[in-house]
Amino acid sequence: MIKGVIFDMDGLMIDSETVTYQMFVKKLHKLGYDDFDEENYKAVLGKNKKGICQVFIDKYGDKFPIDDFWDESHIWIDESLRHHVPLKTGLVELLEYLKAHHYKTVVATSSERARVQEILSHGHILHYFDDMVCGDEVSKGKPDPETFLTACQKINVQPQEALVLEDSEPGILAAHQGHIDVICIPDKKYPEDFFANRTVAILESLHDVIHYLDKEKKVCAI
Repeated sequence: MIKGVIFDMDGLMIDSETVTYQMFVKKLHKLGYDDFDEENYKAVLGKNKKGICQVFIDKYGDKFPIDDFWDESHIWIDESLRHHVPLKTGLVELLEYLKAHHYKTVVATSSERARVQEILSHGHILHYFDDMVCGDEVSKGKPDPETFLTACQKINVQPQEALVLEDSEPGILAAHQGHIDVICIPDKKYPEDFFANRTVAILESLHDVIHYLDKEKKVCAI
């Protein structure tokens, strides 16, 4: 029986990937690079800061001003999200359902804690979560399972009692390698077969997770 639900943040709860992509393109244009498109952006999905930076170094070379690129683009991203946090469809309804049915909830994200707390506070959803695990608090990022296994420990549930909600392929693989059931709600990219086959479901929205949990409770009651 599922006792705890683990949430990714960017692309899963928050439509921050669209904002991030736009600000990356804006900064790249300022630096004189105009060949970064949405297909290129898919390579950064689900990665922590180190992994994202490596994508740009691989594409533009060791002389690419990665620190300047990262710092200014993220100032713009955070500024945008302070004005408006775009919540994904069905998120609040799902969080209300989980609270009403006494599920434990935890955020498990590659983003740094200060950013996570600020975004969730501005989105008025921080109070729904029992705890969080952030990218600056683990030694290995996704697709390593450390983030999700740590999340299980924080809410005191076994991996087989947890359900991960993810949008990215690295996140799917991290959950699978941690032996935790994972549902994918695709954002910018529908998972390739290798990753899709490692999910228990691929759903259109977070609202659909309510139906999944209702069915799971009925099966467990039999």
